[in-house]
Amino acid sequence: MIRVDVGLGERSYPILVDAALLDRAAEQLTGYARGGRLIVVTDENVATTQLPRLTAGLGEIAVVPIILPAGEATKSWGMLERLTDQLLELGVERSDHIVALGGGVIGDLVGFAAAILKRGCGFIQVPTTLLAQVDSSVGGKTAINTRAGKNLVGAFHQPDLVLIDPTTLDTLAPREVRAGYAEVVKYGLIDDFAFFSWCEAHSAALLAGDAEARSHAIAHGVAAKARVVAADERETTGTRALLNLGHTFGHALEAETGFSEMLLHGEGVACGMALAFRFSAALGLCPRQDAVRVGQHLAQAGLPTTLAEAHVTADGATLVAHMAHDKKMAGGRLPFLLARGIGKTFLAKDVDLAEVARFLDGER
Repeated sequence: MIRVDVGLGERSYPILVDAALLDRAAEQLTGYARGGRLIVVTDENVATTQLPRLTAGLGEIAVVPIILPAGEATKSWGMLERLTDQLLELGVERSDHIVALGGGVIGDLVGFAAAILKRGCGFIQVPTTLLAQVDSSVGGKTAINTRAGKNLVGAFHQPDLVLIDPTTLDTLAPREVRAGYAEVVKYGLIDDFAFFSWCEAHSAALLAGDAEARSHAIAHGVAAKARVVAADERETTGTRALLNLGHTFGHALEAETGFSEMLLHGEGVACGMALAFRFSAALGLCPRQDAVRVGQHLAQAGLPTTLAEAHVTADGATLVAHMAHDKKMAGGRLPFLLARGIGKTFLAKDVDLAEVARFLDGER
């Protein structure tokens, strides 16, 4: 078993990574079961694939399931209300721990519900997608989407434990694995050229289901994120902001496609990272060959790297209008993650949005 600790003083917690961890979940979760039960929130898809495994793995612990619709639309006011009402009807107390079993949507929604229910109760992340395992399950960012944009209403609320079983990826559709792979590559593009090179050499094996490659990528990703979160939990120094590489462009693409199955979050991030590198090259900050190399690698992984591939036809002004709702906006300025090369990402606070719009028009 691989163990990575997120060092946050009294709120520190472990991330455990091991194959078949769900099948022996009682070993890790017995101490969190008040009154011999655990409330497990999941979605309709995961309820058929992983919930039976977790239930069996919990042995004598009674599982009380709450099953929600699958998809990005579940991160909404309506579903938050539905979930909190159900949790209150079940008599959840502040000392309880709610288990989030699923991908980033379930993790974000359950984490936010736990943050506001009775002014804060405990929760446990059991991520079942590659994207959630390497990124969203760690760090305590919880949120829902609104008409104005993605993740604009939420809270920082750290889990008490993260259990990652890489074998849950075996039941994922290939498209979901590819979308999660975008968040794997991100760690190399930010500040780890050696890991990006590892991705170039092992992406095919990882996407094809190689257990060793998947475990290595997950362990590397959570260790990198744990270090960043411990250094800058609430994104106040700028260090944690680096984890948003590709997200400013990507969230705008997701908004334009209606947060729908047309463009998965990881696909939006992939296209956003390719755009960020090409924009950096257009500004003379990044070698063009690096931007080309990034785009080629993402494309070889089956991810979108152009507006057309992301099913976006809107002009630059429309996409920049989506960016104006970004929660990172401050004083009318939007910080952008740009790059001086692969593994050399930095936060730029002086980007002209009109120039971004012109760049996107050129990308069309």
